[in-house]
Amino acid sequence: MSTTVSTPDADQTCAYCESPIFDHDPICVRDCTADCGSPTYFCNYACLSAHVDDNDLTTGDACEWRPE
Repeated sequence: MSTTVSTPDADQTCAYCESPIFDHDPICVRDCTADCGSPTYFCNYACLSAHVDDNDLTTGDACEWRPE
């Protein structure tokens, strides 16, 4: 699975709070389960975490589950 790396536009906004990402500590996220898609940008880890929580993105997901 390959992706291309590029720098976002200077006026790119956060997918969660819509603040300019370069005013903070930006994070790029891609869903690479199918063709990696377009990147989504967040201005910091707090916005990424809030986005994950608000959209229940951890429900049903686990790297590995062994109840024993």
